[in-house]
Amino acid sequence: MDIKKVAMIGAGSMGGGMALLLAEHGVSVSIQDPSAETVDKLIKSGEEQGIHGKLSKHEDYKDLCESLSSPKVFFFSLPHGTVGDSVVEGLHPYLGKGDIVIDCSNEKWENTQRRQGKLVAQGVYYIGCGVSGGYQAARRGPSMCPGGQDTAMDYVMPLLEKIAAKAADGSPCVAKIGSGGAGHYVKMIHNGIEQDMRTRLTRSSGMMSAISEAWTIMNKHMDIKYDEIGRIFEKWSSEGELENTFLVKIGADICEQRDKKGDHVLADVKDKVVQDIGGSEGTGIWSNTQATSLHVPAPTLSAAHYLRIVSAFRGNREHVKETFHGSFLPSKFTFASSEDQEAFIEDLRKAVYTTCLAAYVQGMSIIDTADKENQWAISYGNIVKIWRAGCIIQSDHISSLLSEIFSPSSKSPHKNHNLLFEPSIVAELKGGFESLKRVVLKGVEGNAVTPSMSATLEYLKYCGNLDLPTSFYEAELDYFGKHMFDSKSQDKGPGKPETGEHHFEWKKA
Repeated sequence: MDIKKVAMIGAGSMGGGMALLLAEHGVSVSIQDPSAETVDKLIKSGEEQGIHGKLSKHEDYKDLCESLSSPKVFFFSLPHGTVGDSVVEGLHPYLGKGDIVIDCSNEKWENTQRRQGKLVAQGVYYIGCGVSGGYQAARRGPSMCPGGQDTAMDYVMPLLEKIAAKAADGSPCVAKIGSGGAGHYVKMIHNGIEQDMRTRLTRSSGMMSAISEAWTIMNKHMDIKYDEIGRIFEKWSSEGELENTFLVKIGADICEQRDKKGDHVLADVKDKVVQDIGGSEGTGIWSNTQATSLHVPAPTLSAAHYLRIVSAFRGNREHVKETFHGSFLPSKFTFASSEDQEAFIEDLRKAVYTTCLAAYVQGMSIIDTADKENQWAISYGNIVKIWRAGCIIQSDHISSLLSEIFSPSSKSPHKNHNLLFEPSIVAELKGGFESLKRVVLKGVEGNAVTPSMSATLEYLKYCGNLDLPTSFYEAELDYFGKHMFDSKSQDKGPGKPETGEHHFEWKKA
């Protein structure tokens, strides 16, 4: 059925943008938000954009629900947490069998599954739909990641495909991900991957820190001016492994943007990210918590998040700097020639790419482990499909690698969700290893802040190493705690995480 009427609950930057997008595609949107002024401004904006008569304001749930046809379809764009519970409770008396809630908030996947369980007795469907691309994509067409019951998703999918971002081949960047809270879970990991690469946007972890680290190396340690860094980012995003990587592309815009006085806007941006502390973001924290609780090594994501945490408490950093008396301050990099400097910038490009790819690898491993534990039956090919246009972690080269692995016609010998088992991925990581090592080494010498790139280097070193320092670690555990250990002389087959069978009395009691 062609859905002609929907409700949008929450008319902030994301919800408002999506309401306009839906209306632009011929859908009547009934809007409810605690701020009547916000709704009025949204409707006025719609009129100014030529969207007439498709947006209506509703101040209570009864009036909102009476404006909809059956089955009623609701979009949520709300702060994560208890707000969604309050809205579901308020809607409860007016919901009927077959009604559908599409929660497009950055909601915690456990909350999504709890609400699904609560509403199922009423015959109401609840879809957890991660939305990526920021407020601008919400208006133009976002990447969308829905998870829930097939019956409901089949009903709403034609509408979601209509409004979703379109990839270069014209296909929509939306697809069914899996059951339960899979949609919000995959979006959560998306945000974890994303946060290692962005310069000064929200959230934390995966790709955001890498490009920030590259920027600060070029600007603070190599004295390269903002405009020139912008041109370097433009070149990176126009060819090679980072071609059409969204976060590199906007990095160029950020470096080159000037205010009305002609000054670079970036020069006035303080190194202080507070979204996690203020509670407006949660997905970065949740991603790292999931990695730890599921025993999945994700150091690239975690190191970037720790950088955000220390960033938020700038007052503490000011005090520590005083107590250290200016120790560990960054120093300028020196090069024997301009050719050597150009070679280092190429190393830096490869290091950023390798870190970004490692973030993808780690994120996919978290999703795979959670999928097995929760039995969501996630479609990994569909994940690749939505992580394209309209998506913050859009990266054409990485998408092509993953498509080759996860597409139904793939010739990959493994198709394993642990991407470190995939020869094509390993070849890329190996290809960037020496560049990554040179960048980290230069950074160590000049006190450059490179947490994500350094963590990625260590990750690559220890993931395939069969002689880790942990043999000594295990001996100490056995010494003081009788924790037992595996003996090298005993072949137990695949090294599963099981307690060893040996103990040695290192010191008689």
